Amino acid sequence: MRTEAGFTLIELLVVMAILALMTAATAPMLFREPAGFRLSRAAREVALALREARAEAIRRNRDQVVTIDVGRRLYGLGEAPGRSLPASLSISLYTARSQLVDGSVGHIRFHPDGGSTGGRVRLAQGEVRRDVLVDWLTGSVRIAE
Repeated sequence: MRTEAGFTLIELLVVMAILALMTAATAPMLFREPAGFRLSRAAREVALALREARAEAIRRNRDQVVTIDVGRRLYGLGEAPGRSLPASLSISLYTARSQLVDGSVGHIRFHPDGGSTGGRVRLAQGEVRRDVLVDWLTGSVRIAE
């Protein structure tokens, strides 16, 4: 009696179907952003805009502002913010009263000596938050969790 070693076509098709189902079930997990990644990236981008404004104030020897529009979720250098924040994040601004334009728009101002009006931009996603802090005396910018 002779038996051939190997697999039948049906066995191979069943294995391939199982592999296809497993791949389809796990593929979305491979391409999804880790929790908090979008929040951290947004905090780094806001901090970068603030640092750029400080550097420009020192370089040009005149005040520079970063405008934060909480209502429209925009921020940027100058009076007209152009960079947007993801809709999944909530944002709040704490700044000097003199830097508030209206109920949802305000500035953080940097002076030629490197100092600033100081402030905090809080970004949150659910219970997780990142605070971008600006020191009023030195104008230094840092991210706190």
